[in-house]
Amino acid sequence: MSLQKIIDFNRPHQFVEEQEYIHQAYQNGKISGDGIFSKKCQAILEQETGSLKVVLSTSCTHALEMSALLLDLKPGDEVIIPAFTFVSTVNAFVLRGATPVFIDCHPDTLNLDETLLESKITPQTRAIITMHYSGVACEMNRILEIAARHHIPVIEDNAHGLFGKYQGKPLGSFGCMATQSFHETKNISCGEGGALVINDPSLIERAEILREKGTDRSRFFRGMVDKYTWVDVGSSYILSEILAAVLFAHLEHRKEIQDKRTTTWNRYASELRDWASESGVRLPIVPDGCEHPAHIFYMLLPSLTVRQSMMEYLKQNGVICVFHYQPLHLSTMGRKLGGKPGDCPVTEDVSDRLLRLPIFYDLSDEDQNIVIKLIKDYKFD
Repeated sequence: MSLQKIIDFNRPHQFVEEQEYIHQAYQNGKISGDGIFSKKCQAILEQETGSLKVVLSTSCTHALEMSALLLDLKPGDEVIIPAFTFVSTVNAFVLRGATPVFIDCHPDTLNLDETLLESKITPQTRAIITMHYSGVACEMNRILEIAARHHIPVIEDNAHGLFGKYQGKPLGSFGCMATQSFHETKNISCGEGGALVINDPSLIERAEILREKGTDRSRFFRGMVDKYTWVDVGSSYILSEILAAVLFAHLEHRKEIQDKRTTTWNRYASELRDWASESGVRLPIVPDGCEHPAHIFYMLLPSLTVRQSMMEYLKQNGVICVFHYQPLHLSTMGRKLGGKPGDCPVTEDVSDRLLRLPIFYDLSDEDQNIVIKLIKDYKFD
């Protein structure tokens, strides 16, 4: 008897160039970071995001921590953060002593609800953090207008949004800073990695210092000082050149990766549209003016019970689907910081009902057919 085939939620892809580039890094005698492959990756990312400066980091989490350091946050400062996002988004600022002010999400895009933004701003507000869920842009024009009026910097958590656009402009280019993720679940991956995107020229030199353990080592390598020393706070945020070599291989293949994911995403949308309408299921909504990078395809099912039932049904049939963020304000830590039920009702609702479908570079048409057929065959109680 043959074993049942398992269709994973995600499966990292290995391009043939990866081993060659890793070997080149060793041959170059530079594997600790900021070598040839790091510079190549940073140049591509600067081109794709239209930013002034991109520096690679060991993770998106560390890029967020760098952004918090660059804002010079102190205890008592407040940072407005979506309740529907990954824990790294909030941890980076809590680590600096800041108080998170959780804001609810839109029921359509699941992004920060900018209509609530003004009500969250106080004299202690020091930053607004946006997160482009599934790579669909937040309403950045309105958010930036409010932020500018109150003289508050905006940071984009763009972990989902590389290659996405808003009104024709790349995501990651709107805030004074943005962060990227190259975790194995992302479109472009090196296993674990990230980047800080800098759009404010006044932040560039200090960002280089922070990621070099608080030293002016970058200035030393450019011949600007005859020795480097400790000049600021900081940590070791530099991505290994080995991982940069892997990342460069993926960035070289970015067009085919994006084309494949877009085809998969569009097929889910077209094949499931009628079924979803008849079944009371909501598929992703992409507003006019938003170009998404096909990072996530999800369904909002009628209830938590149905979500759990469908997830188990798919698992029993060899298909791994997963839910996503739990409301940050209702987490153990979120409650310690004052969160309580009802603070962000949309987040609390969608978190219970969301189910993500398999989408990755190596997902075959045959396997996607299986996923789609199983979903259509699911019997609602």
